[in-house]
Amino acid sequence: MSNLRRKILLNVFKLFDVTVMVAAFGLTALLLVSTSRAVSSFGEFFAMRVKVGNFLIFSGMVVVWHLIFSGFGLYASRRLSRRTAELLDVVKATTLSTVLLGASALVLHIRMATPKFVVVFWLMSSGLLLASRVVLRWTLAQTRRHGRNLRDLLIVGSNSRSLAFAKNIESRPELGYRILGFADQEWEGAKEFAGSGHERVCTLDELPDFFRRNVVDEVLIALPMRSFHDDASRIAELCEEQGIMFRVLPNLFDLKRSRSWTEELEGQPLVTHHNGISEGWQLMLKRAIDFTVALVALIVLSPVLAAAAILITLTSPGPVLFVQRRVGLHKREFSVYKFRTMVANAEQRMREIEHLNEVSGPVFKIKHDPRITPLGRFLRKTSIDELPQLINVLKGDMSLVGPRPLPLRDYEGFNEDWQRRRFSVRPGITCLWQVSGRSSIPFERWMELDLEYIDGWSLWLDMRILLQTIPAVLKGEGAA
Repeated sequence: MSNLRRKILLNVFKLFDVTVMVAAFGLTALLLVSTSRAVSSFGEFFAMRVKVGNFLIFSGMVVVWHLIFSGFGLYASRRLSRRTAELLDVVKATTLSTVLLGASALVLHIRMATPKFVVVFWLMSSGLLLASRVVLRWTLAQTRRHGRNLRDLLIVGSNSRSLAFAKNIESRPELGYRILGFADQEWEGAKEFAGSGHERVCTLDELPDFFRRNVVDEVLIALPMRSFHDDASRIAELCEEQGIMFRVLPNLFDLKRSRSWTEELEGQPLVTHHNGISEGWQLMLKRAIDFTVALVALIVLSPVLAAAAILITLTSPGPVLFVQRRVGLHKREFSVYKFRTMVANAEQRMREIEHLNEVSGPVFKIKHDPRITPLGRFLRKTSIDELPQLINVLKGDMSLVGPRPLPLRDYEGFNEDWQRRRFSVRPGITCLWQVSGRSSIPFERWMELDLEYIDGWSLWLDMRILLQTIPAVLKGEGAA
């Protein structure tokens, strides 16, 4: 597709989005006109005079909508992006547009934009634009499968990573790529490449001439950066000089679990790698759920908390709460709160019974700990002793769901660095370990479950663990 044709289609696309937003506004007005006391019929609605001031305000809002859609990157090339990512950006754009519409209505006293109007407009605009994106994606996929709207791609480097990328591209014809071939030098790994069925079209030194004589829309640089940094830099400069889009496989360090994304700091591009729970709207929602549920739970369970505190005071001398330093997010220390279930000098008596430890690893657990009070045994069995940790959740030290925070003593006993990845997320009151047997499973498996939680985290997983925690607590499984 020529650049001129692409620009024309892009402008048509922008005009279409704005038209959809205007149509959503009009449809919302028509939908609510029958329930409006100010307008009794459709004829009266269409006979209404539009004031110049209102027209200017609406025109300005249309311009703002366009800027919002552009700001969310909805008009950039999204061939390689996931469909869900694009649809999420559409919802973000319509949500921000709707919020600004509601704010303008409050400031400028626009009577039509009632709360009901704003909600219906958001539903209407989001629904129409999401549907249009799905249809557009499907249409483009069908067009590309039939050999139209293709981009010619040259891959620089003939190693296993570049071959895997080429295989992935060829398995997804809806992306619309045609692989021109590979550019590379002769090297000892050429036998694997020779059996791949792909063609080496030129050497690295012949690239400038190849660019001059061939149509190249995009270049993928897949050279080993440690040994070919100078060549990769020269090729990148060559692509920049000739205005050819180029991409670089970001896994420069051959990492197995980390997710990668690009960021920018004052014009300086950054490639970020992270294998914990990534920052984003889901993590913000997780924190909002934690705060809300913890606050409500503290209020609802306040009679239980008060009864436990009174019973602890009456049955054994010492403080009501047991406060201990624990290791949290990124190994930050914080004070965790629990109802005291042991005698007051339990920490000092630790060395006397340390040889009785019944679990593997650095943690200390024994079923019949002589330091536990009779009431404390009941509080542990029912997990009531854990309830004060809802205060830690409110403070942000902990989450409802996450790896259990460990005492400083246990952390010092870690002897494998892979186990420390559990500290890349906020600790929690419950996690996979709690619903899989708790104290009855070995330390190594406990750590593996924590990492499984991190690698597979989602809000749905949190909800599932919370629901599974309830019967586990009621049965007292693994409690010690």
